[in-house]
Parts: sequence; C-alpha cells; structure tokens
Amino acid sequence: QVRLVESGGGLVQPGGSLRLSCAASGRTVSNSAMGWFRQGPGKEREVVAYINWSGSNTYYADSVKDRFTISRDNAKNTVYLQMNSLRTLDTAVYYCAASEYASMSAYSNQFQYRIWGQGTQVTISS
Repeated sequence: QVRLVESGGGLVQPGGSLRLSCAASGRTVSNSAMGWFRQGPGKEREVVAYINWSGSNTYYADSVKDRFTISRDNAKNTVYLQMNSLRTLDTAVYYCAASEYASMSAYSNQFQYRIWGQGTQVTISS
C-alpha cells in the first residue's frame, strides 16, 4: 500500500511561488501515473496537472498552464508541483494522487487514481 504525503503549502502573496512535494512511501510509484488536484473554497475538486510514469507526458489545466510545472524524481519516489505567478484563485487544498496505470488518457478522471494524500493548504493573499 502506497502512502502519499504532500508538503510545501503555505501562504504567499499574489505573483509569488511555491513548490509542492508529494512523497510516496511503502511502495514505489515509479511505475504509476501521478496527478495533482485541488479543491478551492466552494468549488469541486479539479485536476491541476498530470504526469506519466516516466515524465515524458504531462498535462495541465488551462487555468494553470504556463505557470505550473509538474515533475517527478522516481529515484526519490517523489512528485513535485512548481507553482509560479500565483493568483488568488489558486487558493485551494492541493492533493497528490497515484494511479494504477503507468500512463493514461483519462488523466482528469479522479476514479483513475486509487491512492490520495491528505492535502496541503495553499493560500494566495495580499
């Protein structure tokens, strides 16, 4: 059983940056597609970014495209989300999730992810 723990959240001013980490333990996620999701106040959970097992394919929601970068270090069993040019609307609880698949097209389908972290709060405010 894989356990995922997010870290790196916090309070930052608009235009600032944060780097989230998703550390996996228990078993390797080197063969798993991974995703970052978020849930803002009064909103449904939505996909933010996706990365396949090798990092050769990534996906970003339109709302974060060109501002966020997902990456992974399989040797460290860790996935990252670099967030730049942060906006107030980026405020949310951010979740990391692992899929049973190594790569997939239905990357925004939450049911494709079986293991979820507890989430980390990201607050963008001046």
